[in-house]
Amino acid sequence: MLAHTAEQPINGAVHEIVLRAPAKINLCLHVIGRRPDGYHELFSLMCGVALYDHLALGIGTSENIIQCDHPGVPADASNLALKAALLFNQTLDRDIGIRPQPVSIRLTKHIPAGGGLGGGSSDAAAVLKGLNDHYGAPFDRQRLLALALRLGADVPFFIDQRPALAEGIGERLTPYHGLPAFGVVLVCPDFGISTAQVFGSLNFGLTKSKKKLRYKPFKNGNFSATDHLHNDLEAGVIRRFPVIEKIKKMLLDQGAIGSLMSGSGSTVFGLFEDQEAAGRAAKRLDRPDAWQVFATRLLV
Repeated sequence: MLAHTAEQPINGAVHEIVLRAPAKINLCLHVIGRRPDGYHELFSLMCGVALYDHLALGIGTSENIIQCDHPGVPADASNLALKAALLFNQTLDRDIGIRPQPVSIRLTKHIPAGGGLGGGSSDAAAVLKGLNDHYGAPFDRQRLLALALRLGADVPFFIDQRPALAEGIGERLTPYHGLPAFGVVLVCPDFGISTAQVFGSLNFGLTKSKKKLRYKPFKNGNFSATDHLHNDLEAGVIRRFPVIEKIKKMLLDQGAIGSLMSGSGSTVFGLFEDQEAAGRAAKRLDRPDAWQVFATRLLV
């Protein structure tokens, strides 16, 4: 997250904070099992990529409100970025005794919604960190992580925004330092996929994740695209949306070291030696105009 105070505040705000919220990809995603509370136990290697949503927080407006330029993103209290602002302000008032000012959020979307790239979670984490900075850091990192987890399983990852092994429901994060600076091509077809539906239809008899995880991948060696790219959710999604497999092949044909669906989809990524190679591959891809393609890089 990058932030600064703008010269011309919006919506009558006293201050404006401008933030960037990166996307993420899952370089592996193993689903261990379903918990009684409905969440799933995971083992995943997560890394940010240099594709960003932009947020402007107006501090001191007349009400808490969010505006978004994307028609498919909710502009009400169900939006995670606004939920984050409300949760932060309530906790600041209750636990620290500081009366917060209302927040107006202007969200400009660049991360495709419903694509498995964590845009909403990243937006929420950016708001938590931006407000924490604004009020002089009343919450330490552990408290921010706890607030983030209340908003969603992916949100804690975006507090640090560094490559991490995620376990539990995603809240147990271990920094990972073995990633090369791969270039990345993201291919986002013209449909999103419901995360809840994908997890709900997962066949644990087919994933065999417990057997795979008798050892912990990556902990005794560096990441290998050939050995470690894996997503337990991918096969089920491909049965419903065969185009996912087609996109993977397209990326491999353009020289990708490896290709995988990110998270619950629908975005597919390809890893390349560097950002220049990713840029060349993205230009050569033959794809429908409705698809979005981004040449970017891992944030390592």
